Amino acid sequence: MGLLDILLGRTKPVIPDLDQLFALPSAAITLEAAAGFTPTGQGAVCFATVEGAAFEQTHREVQALLDADIERTGPPVQLLRDDYGYSWLLSHRSPDDLSALVNDLHAVNSAMEINGFGPQLLCSLAAFENPAGRSLALVYLYKRGTFYPFAPLPERGQRRDNALELQVKAVLANDLRIEQDLSRWFPVWGAPGL
Repeated sequence: MGLLDILLGRTKPVIPDLDQLFALPSAAITLEAAAGFTPTGQGAVCFATVEGAAFEQTHREVQALLDADIERTGPPVQLLRDDYGYSWLLSHRSPDDLSALVNDLHAVNSAMEINGFGPQLLCSLAAFENPAGRSLALVYLYKRGTFYPFAPLPERGQRRDNALELQVKAVLANDLRIEQDLSRWFPVWGAPGL
C-alpha cells in the first residue's frame, strides 16, 4: 500500500483463509456447552450465479467429488438458487459428523477458487439448532476470512435475534475469528439448511 492508498482510504483486500473453516468442530463444542446449539448436519456454500461451460464443469467435478464419499448420509449434494439469485451448494451429513461437513465446505470453496471462481464465492455456513428448534448458522465470509452468527426468528418473517447473535459472538470469541464489523453480518434469508 502506498501513501495515495492511505490518503484515499483504500485498504488491501483480505486474503481468504479457508483453513479457518477447520475451527468449526471445536467451536461447535463450545457453542453446545454455552448455548445448547448442536449441528444439524447441513451446510452450504453460497456464490454469485455463474453461467458457462467452465462453471458447469467445475460444478460437476465438485458434486462428483462430494457424492463419491461412501460415508455420506442423506441426499446427495444439491445445487439450489435462492430468491435473490444466488446459488447454493448444499451438503448433508450426519449431525454428529461436523468434521466431514467442514471437509465438504472446504472442498467446494477450494475447487471454486482453483478453477478461477474465487471472486464469485460469498460465504459458507454450518447450521445448528437448539432443543426448542431454534435455528442458528455460523457464517464464514469468504472475502473477509471471518465468521458471524445468524439467528433468524421463527415465524416472524425476515427478523433476526440480535441478542442471541451477540451472545454467540461472545461465546465463540476464543474459538473463531469473529467479524468485528457488525454491518457485515449480512442476513442469509432463505439459506438452504436453515
